[in-house]
Amino acid sequence: MSDTSLPRVVIVGAGPAGIRAAAALVEAGLYPMVIDEGNRVGGQIYRRPPDGFVRTPEQLYGSEAAKARALHALFDRLVADGRLTHCAASSVIAVHEGRLHVLGDGGVQIVSYDRLILATGASDRVAPVPGWQSAGVYSLGAAQIALKAQGVALGRRIVLMGSGPLLTLVGAQLVKAGAEVAAVLDTSPWRQQIRGFWKLAARPLVTLRGLALRVRLGGRYHAGVSLERIEADGQGVTAMCWRDAGGRQRLTPCDTIGMGWHLRAETHLADLAGCAFTYDEQWQQWLPQTDEMGRAGNGVYLAGDGVRLLGADGAEIAGRLAAVACLADLGHRAPATSADLRKLKRLERFAHGLASAFPWPAKMMRALPDDAIICRCENVTAGAVRQSVDFGGGEANRVKSLSRVGMGRCQGRYCQLAAVELAAAQAGCIPSDVGRFRGQAPVRPAPIGAFIRED
Repeated sequence: MSDTSLPRVVIVGAGPAGIRAAAALVEAGLYPMVIDEGNRVGGQIYRRPPDGFVRTPEQLYGSEAAKARALHALFDRLVADGRLTHCAASSVIAVHEGRLHVLGDGGVQIVSYDRLILATGASDRVAPVPGWQSAGVYSLGAAQIALKAQGVALGRRIVLMGSGPLLTLVGAQLVKAGAEVAAVLDTSPWRQQIRGFWKLAARPLVTLRGLALRVRLGGRYHAGVSLERIEADGQGVTAMCWRDAGGRQRLTPCDTIGMGWHLRAETHLADLAGCAFTYDEQWQQWLPQTDEMGRAGNGVYLAGDGVRLLGADGAEIAGRLAAVACLADLGHRAPATSADLRKLKRLERFAHGLASAFPWPAKMMRALPDDAIICRCENVTAGAVRQSVDFGGGEANRVKSLSRVGMGRCQGRYCQLAAVELAAAQAGCIPSDVGRFRGQAPVRPAPIGAFIRED
């Protein structure tokens, strides 16, 4: 049972970072609350399928099956022992003055906290391609979720495109599951990938596993491609038009496309919690500022891919460090952290190698034709974004207000980075000068009825 005399520590997110943070707090004698959007914990990387699912952890998680099992078992044990409160299928949609607005089955509830650990993870970083608004175009993460959670491939003939480890991983997972993957198109040329290889040596086993997955793709994999357009009819996607590294035009028939360029940190709640941000040139996106332990100020701590894009292993370490920082600030005796900090530095070197080997396709964004859709939610074109810069200047929120880019259901999660690239090119400046969209509540769509309370 919860001791009301203890400080109220709330963790948002139950992926690797959130689970490790919760375990560290429980071990110190605290009773945290863990709020997560999923029905079952694990996050995206260790997403748990529903009960009765026939595929084994080895089939779902590959070489990471043991880690997934350990994290799932750890959290299940904490819940069974009554050491924490787990709010499943609940989404934090706002943060204000020490209170969280939590959307669940019973509507919106208010949860106060003394300390807040945000382990919100990351989502796919996508880059608009002409025709990407067509039915049958998904993110790589969506394709992976369908495979993990439901055991299905989103299409009969699939083309994957983008760059980064997830592109190779999802392609190999689909092939292994028996799906027909027609092509895996990587916008990063071989020379660029080799340039980042020496930093990838910081994790040699992980690098070798990635190369093995690449081999499994065989002739389906093409590096250094140029993506021209997605062709579609009234029923959805019909083909992908692209050019290979030699400049030869190719047309690959397909009915489904998965796309993604590594990850985009999920930072909306950090923004509403008052965290400071800085533009990260390596990842080419705005990230929250913290110290090495994850402290962001005002009793807020950040962990996992929502602040550092270091993958599942890095998220576990960061979650533990954030909990240790929280304990120290509350006056509790905190365990040593030197070993974890050393591991984190090694993971950061590896992550920088990934960012160098598989860069964000900024030039591709800036060359988009005016009629290309940038914001799928609001049907905003590249031309409209450019015109808004000419009319009101190259500042992110002014561009947003004039063109409506980023005002839709996703709140800029899919379109902001591309819109900023376009605005910077039109204004003759760099993306960091354009700025970022301000976070607004609710950070997720919520029904009006959820806010209506009888009292």
